[in-house]
Amino acid sequence: MSLKFSPKNNPRVIIIQKLYGQFFNKEEKLDFPKHRFKKFIKDVVSGTLERDEVINEEINTHLSTDLKMIKIDKVFQVIIKCAIFEFLYKTKTSTKIIIKEYLNASNYFIDISQTKYLNALLDKISKKVRTTNG
Repeated sequence: MSLKFSPKNNPRVIIIQKLYGQFFNKEEKLDFPKHRFKKFIKDVVSGTLERDEVINEEINTHLSTDLKMIKIDKVFQVIIKCAIFEFLYKTKTSTKIIIKEYLNASNYFIDISQTKYLNALLDKISKKVRTTNG
């Protein structure tokens, strides 16, 4: 197995795991082990947690007709939140790359049939968030 495809090496898999723990398991301690993308991972996890209200507003504004956050899978919620954080605050990274990376990472957590839906949602919100916020 190639190291490149190991979930332990995928920064966005780690981001999803860390945020899932923070949003749905309040006792989980947040730590950032050594990783070549540690700064990026820490930045996205901390930023998503700090800006949760802003991100929820974006979700309510742009996705309210597509989904109700409470009804969708918790992993799905986390993926959408960290992707929105990157759309808003990691503007040097193209939306295509952000979407592709989260779709790749999502394969470790959700069914392939759900990734098509996730792709459509991320594409829709990326267009709205990136055009309305810069």
